[in-house]
Amino acid sequence: MSDRPAEAQRIDRIRALVAHFPKEPGVYLMKDDKGRVLYVGKAKDLRARVSSYFQASADLLSSRGPEIASMAAQVDDIDFLECDTEVDALLQENRLIKDIQPPYNERLKDGKTFPYIEITTRDDYPGVFITRTPRPKGTKIYGPFTSVNDLRDAVNALQKVFKFRTCELDIREDDDKKRFFRPCLLYNIKQCTAPCADKISRADYKKDIERFKRFLNSKQSTVLREMEKEMQALSTELRFEEAARIRDRIKAIQKLNLGRTDTLEWQPESFYIDPAKGLARLAKVLELDEPPRIIEGIDIANLQGQETVGSLVCFIDGRPLKAGYRRFRIKSVEGIDDYASIREVVRRRYRRAGGGEEMYPDVILIDGGLGQLHAAMEAVEDHFVKPPMVISLAKREEEIYVQARKQPIRLPRTDEGLRILQQVRDEAHRFAQHYHHILRAKRQFDEDVNAGKRPPRRQKKNARKTDAGLNRKKGEKVVEIEQEIPLDVIDNDLPPMDAYDVDMPPPEEEVQRHPEVD
Repeated sequence: MSDRPAEAQRIDRIRALVAHFPKEPGVYLMKDDKGRVLYVGKAKDLRARVSSYFQASADLLSSRGPEIASMAAQVDDIDFLECDTEVDALLQENRLIKDIQPPYNERLKDGKTFPYIEITTRDDYPGVFITRTPRPKGTKIYGPFTSVNDLRDAVNALQKVFKFRTCELDIREDDDKKRFFRPCLLYNIKQCTAPCADKISRADYKKDIERFKRFLNSKQSTVLREMEKEMQALSTELRFEEAARIRDRIKAIQKLNLGRTDTLEWQPESFYIDPAKGLARLAKVLELDEPPRIIEGIDIANLQGQETVGSLVCFIDGRPLKAGYRRFRIKSVEGIDDYASIREVVRRRYRRAGGGEEMYPDVILIDGGLGQLHAAMEAVEDHFVKPPMVISLAKREEEIYVQARKQPIRLPRTDEGLRILQQVRDEAHRFAQHYHHILRAKRQFDEDVNAGKRPPRRQKKNARKTDAGLNRKKGEKVVEIEQEIPLDVIDNDLPPMDAYDVDMPPPEEEVQRHPEVD
């Protein structure tokens, strides 16, 4: 009976916390009373999704299972990261789960990325594939998707309608020998038009691929209306066989039940690119005399204005240099003010370079838009030596803002130069969030100590609970030992159990690689 008031207070406190969450897409992190991340989830509406765990009418045991019900009973605090779109939230959740490895997340703990649909648009007869590592050029990509099995079922159903090829054959229009080629079984079951055996012209096959792309990009009803108009036009021209083929495909689409949304978005993950090519492309975009060798990225992280931190990552020749990473506790800013925080980080990091005592990096990249770029430039305006190139990268549209330019630079999502900048920006964001979580856990630990909370008691141990002790003499008692740590010997510098549990001094090698800059 004594536990009920405490449990009710916990639920009321969490509900009050969630009531201030934004009604926007994002990622939420559920933590226990020691600051450990128990579960990471994504949401289209953060407030609605998180509050569903703690409603009076919620029956998590039957709706989500015993694991989630057990997790919800341990939750003491919840953090969130707001994202621009649902796709951003999906990818952010993937990265955080792989980084933190929460105990109640069963999926996404492996090293796999999300699956995508890839159309090889540069081929004479484009193929359609499911892949986790899209090619950097010559393809049209849709995704990411959460379930590869559901995606395979959907592609298989769509292939019966649009009859595209899924083989890796190199099929060329000018190859006269392909008319002697024997097509595979998919042609016989009317699931492919067999361009490998010259059973369809390149123009007609291209029309099928364009219909398939429109189907992925548009609402199903829009595609059906376009195909019905095309069927009527063919009938008017007395091309009845072609009209009948379009009619059959309309019926096939109407029978599909893919459980898909009307709009599919694509946003790349961290796929491999050639650093040399990416840097050469970046030099051309930024109008530099030669490819940049050193790029430093800066990002800010905070939660409702608390524990605001800055991060700086260093890339040399397109690869991260861990020894060049720096982290900053923001000292001069109260509340939420990203611009002032960026100014402080830039001043502290480049004060020696501004006096001519050190070299600036070739490119300084700020995570943000035009306002963040102006804040960084304000921080170095009184420097004797100015940085050679300061830019910012805005997340939603991936626009590059460059000093002394009025209009942002817009590059294709597959551009190698843009992807180099994305890697630097994303690594700076990850490193900032990591440090922010450490400080949050440290603050929670200090508050528990100041409130008089003791560390958890050690489990009772049987003095003779060993292989030999099992054969103890009859009547011999087992001594129970219970050790308890007095409150007055608790030290804030206990050795760390986990980087995400409590903020203790990191290992010596991490101190050397990631020193905090004063």
